[in-house]
Formats: sequence, C-alpha cells, structure tokens
Amino acid sequence: MPLAGAVIADSYWGRYRTMVVSCSVGVAGMIMTALSAYLPLFVKNGASFTSSNMVSVQEFVMFLGLYMIAVGLGGLRPCLMSFGADQFDDGDPLERVHKGSFFNWYVFNTNCASLISRTAIVWLQDHYGWALGLTIPVAVLAVGLFCLVAASRTYRFQPTRGSPLTRVCQVVVAAVRNSGINAPGDSSLLYELPEYDSDMKGVQRMDHTTDLRFFDKAAIVAVSDKDAAAPAPCSPWRLCVVTQVEELKILVRMLPLWATIVFFYAVSAQVSSTFLEQGMSMDATVGTVHVPPASMSTFEVLTVIVLVPLYDWAFVPVARHLTGRGKGVSDLRRIGAGLTMPVLAMAAAAIVETVRLRAAPGKKISELWQAPQYALVGVGGVLTTIGQFDFFYSQAPPAMKTVCTALGFLVVAAGDYLSSFLLTVVQWATTTSGRPGWIPDDLNEGHLDRFFWMMAALGCLNLMAFVSCAARYKYRKPC
Repeated sequence: MPLAGAVIADSYWGRYRTMVVSCSVGVAGMIMTALSAYLPLFVKNGASFTSSNMVSVQEFVMFLGLYMIAVGLGGLRPCLMSFGADQFDDGDPLERVHKGSFFNWYVFNTNCASLISRTAIVWLQDHYGWALGLTIPVAVLAVGLFCLVAASRTYRFQPTRGSPLTRVCQVVVAAVRNSGINAPGDSSLLYELPEYDSDMKGVQRMDHTTDLRFFDKAAIVAVSDKDAAAPAPCSPWRLCVVTQVEELKILVRMLPLWATIVFFYAVSAQVSSTFLEQGMSMDATVGTVHVPPASMSTFEVLTVIVLVPLYDWAFVPVARHLTGRGKGVSDLRRIGAGLTMPVLAMAAAAIVETVRLRAAPGKKISELWQAPQYALVGVGGVLTTIGQFDFFYSQAPPAMKTVCTALGFLVVAAGDYLSSFLLTVVQWATTTSGRPGWIPDDLNEGHLDRFFWMMAALGCLNLMAFVSCAARYKYRKPC
C-alpha cells in the first residue's frame, strides 16, 4: 500500500492531496473499528440488533475498518515523511541542517506514539473496554487531519510530473529498442530538451553519468529521430531525455543497497517472534511485578526515544565539527553502523539462550537477560531506519521523492517475509528423522541458540555485501 500511495502522490494528486484523502480514509476506518466495539453495547441497550446476527455484523464492520485503516496509512506514511522534508529549502544552509534533523524527530515521534499505544491505550482498553480504547485514537487522528488542513496555506508544494513508473518503463523499452546502436562517446550528443521547452518547465535537469551505459541507449538520437526537436517529437517509448534516463539509473543504484537493508528488518521481526518465544520460557517476575514477555519490546522503543535526542543534540554537532558534513556522517556510514547491530543483537540472544538452556529445566532465568538484545535492535533502528529514510529521500530524483521514500516502508515488509522464510526453512531442515528441531514448541528440547548464531553469521555476510555496494555507490548529491 505505501508504494501504491506513493505512485498516486508523485503521479497525479501530489503529496498534500494524497495525505488528506488517505488520512480521511484512515479516520473513517478508525470510526468503523470503534463502531464494532460499540455494537455489543447497542444490543445490550435494546437496539435493533439480535445476538444471532450481531457477531457477523460486528466482524464485517471491524474488518472493513481495518482494511480502510491499511489503505489510509498506506497513502499517508510515505507522503507525510516526504512532504515534511519538502518544507525545508536546500538552498538555505540553516534549513538544510534542520532538514537533516527532521527524519530523526519523525522516527522519535512515531516511537513515542508507539509507546503510548502499548501502555496507556492498552491500559484503558483493559480497564474501561475496547470502545473507549478505540475512540481515543479516532479523536487523535481526526485532530491531526484538522491541523493538516488548517495549516495548508503555509506549506510548500512540489508539482507532479506524471507517473514515475511510466517514465521508468519508457527508458527500459527505448533502451531495448536501441540495443543494437552504440552509444556516442560524447554525452552531449545524447538527447536532451532545451531548458525553454515546455516539457522541461519546472524540471530539475540531471547531469549525465558514465555508469550503467546500457540505459544511455534510450537517449541515442538515431538517424530516423533527427527531427526529434521538431514540433512533433518522437514517442518517449523510442527516445528519452537524459534526465529521464538518470532517474532510472538512480533507482537501479539504490536497489542493491535496499536489498541489504532487508536483513535488518528480518532481525527486527524476531522481536515479535523468537524473542517472544524465548521470553515465554523465562521467569517473567521482576521483583514483585509480573512483566509479560511481550512487554520486553518496550526496551527497544525506549532505546530509540532516549538515543534520538542524544544523537541529534550531542553526536551530530561533534561529528559535524570533525567531518564538516551537515549531518555529521554520511547516510551510508550511518546505515552501515546500524547494520552491525543485528549481528550483536543475535549474538546477545544466542548467549542468553545458551545460559537459559543450561539453567533449564530446574531453574528459569529472569527475562531481564533479554534487555540487551532488545536495546541493540533499538540502536540499530536509530542508525539504520532513520538513515535509510534520509538516504532514499535525499538521493531520489525530484519527481520520485515519495516513491523512493516508500521504499523505506517496503523494506520493512520484505524483512518480515524474509524472516518467515528463514524460520520455515530452519524448521523444515532441522525436524527431519523425528528430531524436535531447533525451534520446537518446548524450547528446552530445541536449540534456538543455533538459530540466533545462524542469523548472526548471515548478518556478517549481509554487512559485507552492504559495504561492497556502498563503496561502489555514486551519490547524486552529497549526503
């Protein structure tokens, strides 16, 4: 959904209109979900629902609301981040510095909201019912929509240039059609419209780069295309301008880096899977308080909330003074540092599991032993998650800002799928010949520690792949 919302924003509606529509759909979905919690109260108070059909109606309303929320958030999230970054002027040195902090505080706010929803909202739902617990998010999202619309006169808006996916496909098709033609040695001979042309109005021209030469064939002016600059130009499916070719090159350069970041989110997915199973086999009593294993993920959120201000207020000024970079360090260095955290988190989890297995079954160790592995995942989020959002936005072509920002959300889903795939493969490979496998229902009979060590080893290989890709990456502009 984020990618679909991003394409609509960059192609037709623009970021602001897509946000308003998506947020409205999200509010309507939240209202439907809250209504599903009120339906039993309507039955109790004598409304025209019977207990026989109330359950089916309640399920229909609830699932309809959940689907609407998914659609709304899919359009809102990538647009909100890229539209917020659009409000900073790269030509102003002060605003450029503040723009570097924007992504830090965006993720900080989302984690604060996550903490509130996991604690205060859950507490209200447990003590006062789902109806009140779901009504509060409806009110919060509605207020946010009102504030977004109320401040519309103060925003900076970026124009749309049509579907970015269409332009990408045009370059590929044109390059294939011209595959038998050799590209000229002089890049000035490649096709580019003059700045005064109406099609180039408001378009930021991009300089030609020498890598990925195959795609340059899309901008070769063949003998039959000599009249391309005439009033009736050639079809863009046969001949593309250099700027359009460079847009595709940027996306192609990003893809290997994007692929290496997927593994980080495969490790993050362990927070709600293997970490949780491990915690369920440990002592959940801390002093006199019972701490549910699922609540241990709060350590990850708290780590992000604590470290983001320290990173922005303490680390960045010092690093800026030492390196001369506005952000302190480059985005790729930040992401690379974050990709070391999955290795450390998996190693910490493996050590904890080894200690737990040695203590089992006679004694359970405290689940507080898990705190370091959750905290390391949080440190990785501060570095990798924020760094990749900043990287994808800053390196994206001007007409593809939202689409490239959506890649940051798409990588999270890809990480979840990769985690499920790895768990399935491990379960299949280790349960042959009647063996319980590494991850059985009773972890005392398995070897979850081996799974964690395997993930740590894969993390090392993934880090090496990232370093190799990052060393070859050509920046569109410094970041």
